[in-house]
Amino acid sequence: MRQAPAILALLALSGCVSAGPRAPAPSAAAVAPPPGWRTTLAQGGPIAAEWWNGFGDPALAALVARALANNPDVEIAAARVDEARAAEALARAQLSPQVGGTVPETQGQTLSPLGTPSRAFGAQPALTASFDLDLFGRLRLASRAARAQLLASEGARDTVRLAVAASAASGYITLRALDERLAIARQTLAARDDALRIARRRFETGYSSRLEYRQAQAEYQATAQLLPAAELAISRQENSLSVLTGDAPRAIARGLPLDRIGRPAIPAGLPADLLRRRPDLFQAEQTLVAADLTLDSQRAAFLPNLALTGNVGVVLSTALSNPVGVFSLGASVLAPIFDGGRLRAQEAAATARRDQAAFSYRRTALTALREVDDALAGVQRSGEQASALERQTAAASGALQNATNRYRAGYSSYLEQLDAQRNLLNAELTLVQARADRLTSNVALFQAMGGGWSPAEVSATGGAARAAPPVPRPAEP
Repeated sequence: MRQAPAILALLALSGCVSAGPRAPAPSAAAVAPPPGWRTTLAQGGPIAAEWWNGFGDPALAALVARALANNPDVEIAAARVDEARAAEALARAQLSPQVGGTVPETQGQTLSPLGTPSRAFGAQPALTASFDLDLFGRLRLASRAARAQLLASEGARDTVRLAVAASAASGYITLRALDERLAIARQTLAARDDALRIARRRFETGYSSRLEYRQAQAEYQATAQLLPAAELAISRQENSLSVLTGDAPRAIARGLPLDRIGRPAIPAGLPADLLRRRPDLFQAEQTLVAADLTLDSQRAAFLPNLALTGNVGVVLSTALSNPVGVFSLGASVLAPIFDGGRLRAQEAAATARRDQAAFSYRRTALTALREVDDALAGVQRSGEQASALERQTAAASGALQNATNRYRAGYSSYLEQLDAQRNLLNAELTLVQARADRLTSNVALFQAMGGGWSPAEVSATGGAARAAPPVPRPAEP
């Protein structure tokens, strides 16, 4: 992932942002992501790329689906999309004529030719219409900016949904790792109990000193304290996942054990173009487009504006034998002459916002490159570490068996067995953490790539999906 020509081409934009003349921002068509990369479903539906199914754990998949359906942050992001959609409809409505109707009622008093006062009633219903010709595209640019802002809000929503899915998957993996740590602590405590029973019997028969018995007691209690700590961590992790799924604290359903959760195949070469699937990059692109269009609309405000108005109606009155039709047509031209520098200040502010969007776009692209490279390195290095720890655990288990046999036969002291027990416990706990890190690195890679990849996209670049090759085991001596 060291080479990323597509993203680096996008980053070239940042070199054009300066105090001098503005460089044109990419158009909406130029920055559109590949079709089908994002969902168009209603609020609460699953996103299109269900990458979490690649881990092969139904409980993990169900947890992610529930989080996407009920997470409050996802609902808030969806509501913001609805707000942006309404703003876009409002901006688009400014391009259409406005038609209204009025029915004012009037009444008055008149005098007859004979001087007899009389009262007359009347009304003048009318239709009014107004239309802004938008000669210089001010309203059209504002409508396009609102459309780009709507797309940016959809990208923000998908960013939240992708983060929620990754958090749910990583949280479930952490929970299964804590379960594994608790199981190891219980197994070790059972072994410590057996060792304590032997040490007590040897002390009571005078075969060993009180020191060995006290050491066995201390080691048993040191292991016993691991259980409540692990149970507390499990309870807190379950509560965290419950809040993530929009539920009150509850127990989380488990599926496969940690060592049986699958690792999705990773292509030998991932194309840099896949980074354009990232919703945060798409959001930054559309934010830049919206800022550039807003600046153009602000500049169009310096030019004259022509508006047409019309009015047609009838005059109805008891004083008239027949209704009288009336109409009016007119046009108004509004041009700024002196505004104390308001328009110039608004343009300067829009220019600054556009430059901020451009720099933010560049930062987002650089962050995407870093996150993908970090995730790829994490998948590789954590896998190597887990393989080495598996061999260390196997060796520590053999060493403990040998030390136990020697201790029971009276050929060595209890300290040898104690050291072997501690080494095995540390190796097992570290192995669990390494396995969890390897799986969470896979989750981070899917999140960094914007939600996974399709076989067609990988084959188009010559990459082949394959699992990481196993580290060869050394020959047994």
